[in-house]
Amino acid sequence: MSNAVQDLLSQLRQRAKERPAPTDVTAPQSWGDKAADAIAAVVGSWRFIAIQSALLFAWIIFNAVSSSRVDPYPFILLNLLLSFQAAYTAPVIMMSQNRQAEIDRRRSIEDYDINCKAELEIETLHQKIDLLREQEIARLTTAVERLTKLLEEKRG
Repeated sequence: MSNAVQDLLSQLRQRAKERPAPTDVTAPQSWGDKAADAIAAVVGSWRFIAIQSALLFAWIIFNAVSSSRVDPYPFILLNLLLSFQAAYTAPVIMMSQNRQAEIDRRRSIEDYDINCKAELEIETLHQKIDLLREQEIARLTTAVERLTKLLEEKRG
């Protein structure tokens, strides 16, 4: 094996040793992280969409039909409430997504580290197999040389 390959392998081994151990980043770290994940889980569900749709439909029907209207057509209060909801849920969902992106980024780094270590192990196995083959070829070459000498002695 060439010196360049051996140098590269030693550098990869050194880098693998220098990397810190992976940390568990899947659990929310603070109250805000937990709240953002909980809100994103609720708002991002079909159950929420169904309940909100039913409430909107009921609001519109009540205010269109009832004599004691809280929000007559064009439903400005409803529009205000939905804008208020969107203004607060969008940043919370973004916080949850940012945290999830950070978790995914750290996991990909850990996966890369694991792949580097696996590559080193595979390279080591290749070296061992190559060494075994070289030894086998050397033994076979020696055996062929002995057999050639024996044949030459029998002929001569």
